[in-house]
Amino acid sequence: MNRRSYRLEELAHLVQGEYFGEKDFQISNLASLELAQNQHICFVNGEKYLAQAEASDAGVYIVTETLKQQLTQKKNFIVVDNPYLAFAVLTHIFEAKILQRGIESTAKIHPSAIIADDAYIGHYVVIGENCVIGANTIIQSHSFIDDGVEVGKDCFVDAHVTITGQAKLKDRIRIHANTAIGTEGFGFAPYQGKWHRIAQLGSVQIGNDVRIGSNCSIDRGALDDTILEDGVIIDNLVQIAHNVHIGENTAIAAKCGIAGSARIGKNCILGGASGVVGHLEITDNVTLTAMSMVTKNISEAGTYSSGMGLFENSHWKKTIVRLRQLADVPLTQITKRLDYMQAQLESLESTLKLRK
Repeated sequence: MNRRSYRLEELAHLVQGEYFGEKDFQISNLASLELAQNQHICFVNGEKYLAQAEASDAGVYIVTETLKQQLTQKKNFIVVDNPYLAFAVLTHIFEAKILQRGIESTAKIHPSAIIADDAYIGHYVVIGENCVIGANTIIQSHSFIDDGVEVGKDCFVDAHVTITGQAKLKDRIRIHANTAIGTEGFGFAPYQGKWHRIAQLGSVQIGNDVRIGSNCSIDRGALDDTILEDGVIIDNLVQIAHNVHIGENTAIAAKCGIAGSARIGKNCILGGASGVVGHLEITDNVTLTAMSMVTKNISEAGTYSSGMGLFENSHWKKTIVRLRQLADVPLTQITKRLDYMQAQLESLESTLKLRK
């Protein structure tokens, strides 16, 4: 059974902070500053939130030492260097845990599969031949784990997930509902006006501490494997094509599409609805702002953008007209006009100097 409340002193210890106030004060949950009640704990992540904190009814505040000194009307605190990080740690304390263990009677498991004694296999789960499910891993109802798939320890596989293609998943991986991993990549050879299917012979390898959102698709490799390294986090509705390689701790927001054989480095951030063309490489520490389209290699770290920001509709229409007009003007004509203007400016500057 999940525990319902914690003392102030306990929570301070869990986040390696220092408590001030009533050490036995009981806290039942986290809450926002706006909606918190006396039994709740909130975090204050900067001076711009001080007014909200002063008006809040929360019983405890996670703050820095500087912020604590400014909240003179409050009495219960946990003081840390990074309130947001402390908040992140405490979300796991109050998160509802799945405590069931064992195999539900409706699950269908091949006799050759190896299932850890403390794993949980939910209703109507199918686990194929020679699969391995590690210690303390949870697989929710109606998921399909195909032949030869290996799932490590402390993993969470939500309902209606498909893992196939002999994929190999390491430890502490979270996969959310309706995601498919290891399914067939989009590979076809054109010949005489028809598309000829290429059988996908590779697999998928997923490292430790990877998070994959709902309704994602991660294709198996055509020959080599599709690889997600340790610490990769992926939002909902993301497509990762065959043979893609994603480096450690890269974050990919919703509705991104990464085409086949693209290679993305470590510690990158792909903003929502960004696209990456196949067979190119993005170096480490690159950020793509939302709706960017990468059509060539990126070899230097930094922030990159493409597309056009939002305009009021009438302004947008005028801009499109101008862009079309610009496209109709030959580039050589524009270059000649600029050269002429530059020559005129230089002539004017020379005349002014002579007059002086």
